[in-house]
Amino acid sequence: MKTIKNIIAAVGVTLLFSSCNSYLEEEIYTQITSENFLDESNADQLIVGLYAANRSVYKNYGYKFEGTDIFTTQNEIFSTSSSNDYVSFNASETNGVWNANYSVISKANTALNRYQNQIGWSAGKMAEKAYGVAQARALRALAFFNLAQQFGGVVLNLEEPQSIRNDYKRSTEEATYALIIEELEAAIPDLKDTPETGRLSKRAAQHILSEVYLTRAYKDYAKNTDFQTSADLAIAAIGSYDIRSQSFEKVFAYDNQVNDEVLFAAQWGNTGFSEDRGNTKHSLFMYQVFDLPGVSRSNPYGTKGNSLMPTPYFYSLFADNDSREDVTIHRTIMADEKSALGTDVINPGDTLIYFPKNALDATELKERLERYWVYQPDQYLYGVPDDIAGVNYKYSLNPAFTNFPIMKKFDDEIFSAEGSGARDTFIFRIAETHLIAAEAFLGAGNTAQALFHLNRVRERATGVANHYTSIDLDVILVERALELIGEANRWAVLKRMGKLEQRLIYNPHYADHGAFDASKHLLRPIPIKEIEISPSTMTQNPKY
Repeated sequence: MKTIKNIIAAVGVTLLFSSCNSYLEEEIYTQITSENFLDESNADQLIVGLYAANRSVYKNYGYKFEGTDIFTTQNEIFSTSSSNDYVSFNASETNGVWNANYSVISKANTALNRYQNQIGWSAGKMAEKAYGVAQARALRALAFFNLAQQFGGVVLNLEEPQSIRNDYKRSTEEATYALIIEELEAAIPDLKDTPETGRLSKRAAQHILSEVYLTRAYKDYAKNTDFQTSADLAIAAIGSYDIRSQSFEKVFAYDNQVNDEVLFAAQWGNTGFSEDRGNTKHSLFMYQVFDLPGVSRSNPYGTKGNSLMPTPYFYSLFADNDSREDVTIHRTIMADEKSALGTDVINPGDTLIYFPKNALDATELKERLERYWVYQPDQYLYGVPDDIAGVNYKYSLNPAFTNFPIMKKFDDEIFSAEGSGARDTFIFRIAETHLIAAEAFLGAGNTAQALFHLNRVRERATGVANHYTSIDLDVILVERALELIGEANRWAVLKRMGKLEQRLIYNPHYADHGAFDASKHLLRPIPIKEIEISPSTMTQNPKY
């Protein structure tokens, strides 16, 4: 029965689809026994289950955005939030980042054990065996990398779970990175160049390994070749793709979710199975717009899914010629139902709130406030601006106390409130690969190549070639913010570069009362439950 339960746990997931009718499909089996279920004809279902588990990793947003320069909370400036301002930041009972990634690792361990030790493979199926093993090892390595960036050294358990244990022990961070590199280097030769949509390609794995080497390059145990190795892998991952072949708008078009820029995505879809409509990204970085007159609960924006917002610093980064701005944020909130505010009748399609890029003068502001609210760039944080006399749209009539341009590039067309989204989540894009290459070449001392990759991303956004004539880590961080907000793990990138504490000055809540301690907060706390499971062997990170 234990064996049967392990098999069911490994494959008991639902269909994995994309939004474009290209998907990884898990077959449904009945009367499962350990003797008749797994063989070479259906072993791939274990790998499909791994991709399904990976969706939860990239649906979990904890630790990725808060406490950085481009995200803060929607609360009053003086309010505290431990993961954003580091005040009283302590270990929690459990943690979604830890649990989601170890779920992938556990399922990968099961798949590898069955592929390598249980299934009898015929001579003609050995390539399929190698391909399955490669996918499992690469996805397991990615999960370990996600953990190592946050927690440092973690438990490197590579065995299929067969019993309850209370002796888990963390490896060193150096050993953790060594294993990640070993696993990815072993997997890449057996991955496919152009696999079925939804599966990890050779170039996607090279992107991951490039970032792993880049992250290690800053460590005191780094090898002196790490920056260059990272750069070489990034070049391989980019391949022949020209980022200028698709506009930023086209990359994020809803009907273009499977496109050549996307190296790897977590697939969702409107398939009829509730599990495949589980994306929540459309609800991030927005406030409760349905509280506004003229906005229904079934509005096209969705329902607030967290209490984060971009910082005013982030909004200030867009140049006038940057095409990414219109794709990334909504500068207007539109009505979708009939309503009224005072004497003003609100009809569907009317503007309710406008967020100008540059502050309006007093005359234009008053004229616009006759027809809708206007929030100037210095009014995005919590608070109610002073009313302007003689206008319809007085600020005191707005029920929302925090108003800011909400995110647009993750907008979904199929969702319910904050959940049930069907849009794919882009995990790795070649635009990011270029920015990794820029950072790696900079670290390797090749400024010319670093500038080439940085400028290629900027050129796609602005049409201007060779915009940057000098480069440093702060310039790369600006371009990463503009290109990758809400996609890449901003906290991990700032930590990698040694820029986290320095750039917290752009976080208004942190600037008011932050308590960052580099000797503590550069590592996340191990969940309390993990310490309790193995009290004699599991160790906590310093000062937690």
